[in-house]
Amino acid sequence: MSCRTLLPGYDRRTLLARSGLGLGSLGLADLLMADQPASQKSLLQARPPHSFGRARHVIHFFLNGGPSHVDTFDHRPALKTYAGRSIPTSRPTERRTGTAMPSPFRFRQYGECGLAVSDLFARTAEHADSLAVIRSMYAHVPNHEPSLMLMNCGHDVQPRPSAGAWVLYGLGTENQNLPGFIAMCPRGLPVKDSENWQAAFLPGACQGTHIDTQHTQLSRLIENIEHPDVPTADQRRQLNLLRRWNDRHRPSRQDDRLEARIHSYELAFRMQHAAAEAFDTRSEPLHIQQMYGETVHGRQTLIARRLIERGVRYVQLWHGAGQPWDTHQDIPGNLTRLAGEIDGPIAALLTDLKQRGLFDETLVLWGGEFGRTPTVELVGSGEPGFGRDHNHYGFTVWLAGGGVRGGTTRGATDDFGFAAVENPTSVHDLHATMLHCLGLDHERLTYRYAGRDFRLTDVHGRVLHDILA
Repeated sequence: MSCRTLLPGYDRRTLLARSGLGLGSLGLADLLMADQPASQKSLLQARPPHSFGRARHVIHFFLNGGPSHVDTFDHRPALKTYAGRSIPTSRPTERRTGTAMPSPFRFRQYGECGLAVSDLFARTAEHADSLAVIRSMYAHVPNHEPSLMLMNCGHDVQPRPSAGAWVLYGLGTENQNLPGFIAMCPRGLPVKDSENWQAAFLPGACQGTHIDTQHTQLSRLIENIEHPDVPTADQRRQLNLLRRWNDRHRPSRQDDRLEARIHSYELAFRMQHAAAEAFDTRSEPLHIQQMYGETVHGRQTLIARRLIERGVRYVQLWHGAGQPWDTHQDIPGNLTRLAGEIDGPIAALLTDLKQRGLFDETLVLWGGEFGRTPTVELVGSGEPGFGRDHNHYGFTVWLAGGGVRGGTTRGATDDFGFAAVENPTSVHDLHATMLHCLGLDHERLTYRYAGRDFRLTDVHGRVLHDILA
């Protein structure tokens, strides 16, 4: 017999709400919310993965501008043999290039695996047996903006959610007092580059929070983190009132944007204390601070470890914002300076993660949007300079930590490092593998938008089991 038969004018929902002080409606609301997509529940509540994944966090070193693979992790001795001569496997390039240009840096073999690494990353190379190096990556075009979006968002034409946003959407975060996805970059980036940590059509709470790590003062690290006039207690009262109004407003409007805005207000309030503690590296022992180095990039990398230690899901460390890895000239000088800024901090991070028991649960990713040509770029009236042009045909990234089998290499470029010829690996493959390490099935991690199901890997991607533990 229905509720309307017993009590005319009452439906189930009304009866539950008005009976027993409304406790019945709380249970009903919980059941109804269980049927809603994750974006309608607590947006960033930690959620179980699709299957077991060793990694729980990601630290992504992104080398903005395209690091030269043939000067770092892809040793190509044939370039020395062909120095000053045309190479037989030349490809069309964005700018004019000439003859083969050998690397000015010495390569050595490291670890039991015998990984060849140049002197630019000698300290990182001390962890050679922990690295899985992919030497056969390829992108679609030799232009920065599309390749940046491809590497960070899985698509090079239309704005899509970034990889960090997808991970946060799939797993939530383990710390409700800090953003689950943080992008750190000293001196900031142009506004257009913020699309590389955007949420796009995913719930707004999944968007990355940008931190300008050239600053050390909290109020300059994170904009508007401190209220200049209103005490904490009064802020709490204001938010409580706002929450009551939102609770009245919300039932008739199931809108992700509203949910994201409510979440952002609450998170901003909770961050005032949590962020101050997480970003203060002065509380670290002196020997740890010295291991990372007392530079902006050393401090930034140490902060990354402190964040994942506190449950932040995805931390992206941008390098090369002011002076990018876009080395069209002065390869010896520019690469020595750029690598010198991050080689030590990367090695320190890997050491620190291992000694703290965090290495197996943290996936570390290193790379840029593409590589560089093995041929010299021509300048002026056609004279050879000492730089390399963009190269999307073949380049290198490496992974370490959670779920990765260290001491391995995958694929290869041709003898000169121009194009991937052995086990070509797409960015979609890389993303599928990253998600797999986190326990996420890239084909199941989808979001319904504009009448279709979207995913980070679009309709592509395969997990690279040969580099997994």
